Amino acid sequence: MHSTQDVNNLLDVRGLHIKTATQTLVQDLNFQLARGQTLAIVGESGSGKSISSLALLGLLPSTLSISGQALFQGQDLLRLNATQLRAIRGKKIAMIFQEPMTALNPLHRVEKIIGESLRLQGLSAIQTRQRVIALLEDVGIPQPEDKLRRYPYELSGGQRQRVMIAMALAQDPELLIADEPTTALDVTLQAQILDLLQHLQQKRQMAMILISHDLNLVRRYAQQVVVMQQGQVVEQGSVQDIFQQPKHAYTQNLLNHDFGQALQVNQQDTLLELQQVAVKFPIKQGLLNRVKDYVVAVEPLDLTLAQGVSLGIVGESGSGKSSLALAIARLIASDGKIVLLGQDLNGYSQKQLRPLRSQLQIVFQDPFSSLNPRMTIGQIVGEGLSLQRLSNDEIQQRIQHALTEVELPVEFAQRYPHELSGGQRQRVSLARALVLKPKLIILDEPTSALDRSTQRAIVALLRRLQAEYGMSYLFISHDLHVVRALCQQVLVLQHAKVMELQNTEDLFTQPKTTYSQALIQASQYAHTLN
Repeated sequence: MHSTQDVNNLLDVRGLHIKTATQTLVQDLNFQLARGQTLAIVGESGSGKSISSLALLGLLPSTLSISGQALFQGQDLLRLNATQLRAIRGKKIAMIFQEPMTALNPLHRVEKIIGESLRLQGLSAIQTRQRVIALLEDVGIPQPEDKLRRYPYELSGGQRQRVMIAMALAQDPELLIADEPTTALDVTLQAQILDLLQHLQQKRQMAMILISHDLNLVRRYAQQVVVMQQGQVVEQGSVQDIFQQPKHAYTQNLLNHDFGQALQVNQQDTLLELQQVAVKFPIKQGLLNRVKDYVVAVEPLDLTLAQGVSLGIVGESGSGKSSLALAIARLIASDGKIVLLGQDLNGYSQKQLRPLRSQLQIVFQDPFSSLNPRMTIGQIVGEGLSLQRLSNDEIQQRIQHALTEVELPVEFAQRYPHELSGGQRQRVSLARALVLKPKLIILDEPTSALDRSTQRAIVALLRRLQAEYGMSYLFISHDLHVVRALCQQVLVLQHAKVMELQNTEDLFTQPKTTYSQALIQASQYAHTLN
């Protein structure tokens, strides 16, 4: 049976179902999208947002059963063969992904990454280069000619995201699917990238599907919203209706930004003291790989952290937050003194550091890449205990206790990382750190890739553990809402320099620098868009 499509709609999705042999992943999804319009699909991890869009491009594994219709310019995308789909991907419908570092080929330079599809279309090398430079200018990259020979790792997070947008726009698609395009970016960059997408969309009269777990973020950029939970549409309508009168409890929960209050703690003994700690990376050149110069990642700073206190470290991409964290953990070299529990870590060899490692643990932003996929959750959590003289029974008890502490079932010890959601994997990373009973945990963007309700749960969990065990956190984040709910003090970094160090509430009510004011305004703007 052939269905006709409303001429005003570029895309008409009807009754989309996606199933495995045992489970329904998406149930009865329906929406229409006109040229120049933006539809947001919003929901937590596992709600079915991304796979719905991947189904349109024929990018799902053949083990999944897909039914329904997706009419695009009169063609049903779900009925096309591989050759027909290749003619649509990139040319008619393009997609930008959440993590550009994994989506961009690390072995290719920017010019080849963006220009490859243009060369395949028959453009000459000179025409391709001119078009790539124009695209880089379009996406707001300064001095585009200088970036042509760069590899992805030589670009900042914001620049990589812009390169991926340029690559998606290379063939002038009529529909752009943006899958969590700003999740890993700081608040000021988030607004820049979304404003850029909106500008390019209006300039080119593209339709856009914006996939996000942050309902507040889509308010300014979409006309229609579909709210999904566990594969089902729980609410659907215009942005105004969804935001002014959310009917479903799940939608109301996604709009809730109350993360609670940071603990009131009494100042205790000094746990960590930094004296003139600085980080610089050598720039090597020539055949002999001689050091020509240095890039300063962190300028010399002093800092004191008391036991039981959490310090938030905030700033934009490239400000030096992660470099400082890695230096404190002695994972990269630094100058100055790093005094933990009265002992200068920078004066110790790696062998001397080993007994102290249990006192200082680190949890990274992306748990999937920091968890060994071949090990069970139990093996991952218990890995650090192997250096301690414990019986197998004691190790198993400690693993079970750590999983219980992070509110995961003890049966998860038998599972593997790929069987868990993003929030569950982050809890495993936390359990791996907690099992050693550290005095200090460094958390590097541990909630940035998680949806709002999972973020709230992780922050509440960290607060509870801090209250019970008197642990200290160094909490690196670009999300000031999360920092305010967890940390007693905040250090603001910009371009490797300390801008200010204040008690959290003082920073929010009386920021001393215009940079801090701008960060706070961008954070509030991202969460209270009207």
